[in-house]
Amino acid sequence: MSKFALVTDSTAYVPAELVQKHNISVVPLILVWGDEMFEDGVDILPKEFYTRLKTAKVMPSTSQATPAKMQAIFQSLVDQGMDVLGMFISSKLSGTMQSAMQAKDTMGSAGEKVTLVDSQCTSMALGFQVLAAARAMDAGASLQECAAIAEKAHEKAGLFFAVDTLEFLHRGGRIGGAQRFIGSALNLKPILALKDGRVEGVERIRTKGKAQDRILELVSEKVKGKSNIRLATVHANAAEDAKILLDRAAQALNPSETFVTDLSPVVGTHAGPGTVGLAFMTD
Repeated sequence: MSKFALVTDSTAYVPAELVQKHNISVVPLILVWGDEMFEDGVDILPKEFYTRLKTAKVMPSTSQATPAKMQAIFQSLVDQGMDVLGMFISSKLSGTMQSAMQAKDTMGSAGEKVTLVDSQCTSMALGFQVLAAARAMDAGASLQECAAIAEKAHEKAGLFFAVDTLEFLHRGGRIGGAQRFIGSALNLKPILALKDGRVEGVERIRTKGKAQDRILELVSEKVKGKSNIRLATVHANAAEDAKILLDRAAQALNPSETFVTDLSPVVGTHAGPGTVGLAFMTD
């Protein structure tokens, strides 16, 4: 049995049954709402978050996972005789990777047992990378081999998503190359993508339905000719739209694996309610 453990963060929002199956440790990011602080996916879950957001007079903000939280999880695993492979949200979107590096540095010689990978992604584009490493580990791959798989995985994974408004991304400072869409006609739905670790604008579509059509076209172009396609729709309080999009994508692309997943409260804070996206990964 492989003597190392996988750690990721809450923005990946890997389905709970797979987190349990592969014994993945999840470090929660922080949601700050007025005077309250919540651990993402622990103290506040998507349904509660989006319900509260509808009537909130004070908008939430987010914070990276702390070095102390990272160190506690890393040290616990090392104390159990494990080496650690940590895969986290893009360092261009969050300081969580920096927290992981600080935690590793403060562990002294024990820190040598911790290997870190910047996924350059988030949501299930990160989740698929974590699962690729987990499955390789279960098949007997070494930590170094799994780290190499993780390093290359972001080139094979991606996420396209449509937001109802750019307000949330703009307010949170995560808008990246989509800044050029600010001030566009209100009835246009921006399609965005994760590119080189940042949120970038792709194009603007007139209706939500056509935006989802275009997302499917964009993902189809990315996975064309590739094998072992994995798909996940991600959503912010838009489960029915996400299910419909995944059904269409599954029929068109014949994937080997599919999921519908929530956007975690921390990601939902920046994407905003109504967001629907399609994450993918191929061999």
